[in-house]
Amino acid sequence: MKTITKFLSLLAVSLMLLYQTSAQELKGKELMDKACQQTPDKDLCLQVVSSDPTSAFGNIEVLALISLRVAAANATGILSEVKMLIDDDNLDPAVQQGLSDCKENLLDAEGQLEDTVAAILTNSKHDAQIWLKAALAAIDTCDASIPGNDDILSVKSVEFRRLCNIAVALSKASLANN
Repeated sequence: MKTITKFLSLLAVSLMLLYQTSAQELKGKELMDKACQQTPDKDLCLQVVSSDPTSAFGNIEVLALISLRVAAANATGILSEVKMLIDDDNLDPAVQQGLSDCKENLLDAEGQLEDTVAAILTNSKHDAQIWLKAALAAIDTCDASIPGNDDILSVKSVEFRRLCNIAVALSKASLANN
């Protein structure tokens, strides 16, 4: 939990640093609409980026960082759920082992999201794409490690994928701006 707290603090500072935009850039709702049109889920994208007040004044990188913050919070929620379920003695041992494997993959995904933020902040947006794809692969591995596909984690991982895919699209859009 300390890692994600540090990550979210770093992300907040990063958002403030990216707060300034040039006069030629789109801002506010116009930027959010244009950026979210480039994502696979425009409605969710608009919901995510408008949830943070800095989006009204930020640039495309700020929107990408906001989407990463929301994806990281989602991953933390899934990880909390996994930690609770691991301790359930009524679960089949294969499911418990799968949950244990999933926990490790989710920790990896959190780290990969942190690396994505660092890549965006250092203008290494190609690296950001690689880290985001690694985070998506981690959640796929997590899902595959738990028998069945109707468990609560599968439902939550769909949301994580949607959020990561929005971050992928927004970070790609920020590449186009450079």
